[in-house]
Amino acid sequence: MRHRWMYVPMITLCLLLSACGGGSGGGQAEELALGIRAEYLAADRCAAQAEIIADYGQRVYQYALDVDWAREGVSTLTITAPEEVAGVTARLQTGETALEYDGVRVETGPLNPEGLSPMDAVPALFTAAREGFLAQCTLESTQEGLTVLHTVIRDPDAAPGAGTEVQLWFHGDTHALLRGEISQDGFTVIQCVFHQFVLTPAPA
Repeated sequence: MRHRWMYVPMITLCLLLSACGGGSGGGQAEELALGIRAEYLAADRCAAQAEIIADYGQRVYQYALDVDWAREGVSTLTITAPEEVAGVTARLQTGETALEYDGVRVETGPLNPEGLSPMDAVPALFTAAREGFLAQCTLESTQEGLTVLHTVIRDPDAAPGAGTEVQLWFHGDTHALLRGEISQDGFTVIQCVFHQFVLTPAPA
């Protein structure tokens, strides 16, 4: 199947660096980051809509997904756009790393040496939020006055900008994941914006 591709500018958060610190050492940003991580580790489910841009350099693909993530059982990702692949659903069973597809599999090729594909992006961002090494934590403010936590996640032995690096932005009050980016050797290969993000805690 031929996929329509196009470049659409990412919906960006206009972020201004505040004086609330950075790096993985102490401070308000790290305290918030660790609190958010604990919530995500304890969460039972997550539902969201995601807009994804996958940049291969010469080719750029855009997708919209409905996301239903489950800590136990099956997580589902359903493509809602573009129209020609809408309805394709990928499923991820707990403890597995390979997605299983209903319908036609979306094949665009790997984005990094680990074989990351656009459909792998949301599970990869969730895994980073829950388990990745916090190399940097920074509090930022939008022009509208919203406080946002910006975290950078990478291999603890890697230099900044080397290898695979994940950046995540969380709402400072609700702790919803607002945006995520995955870069490879300094080049951003995935940009993702989340809407209607709802994290459901596990039953007490």
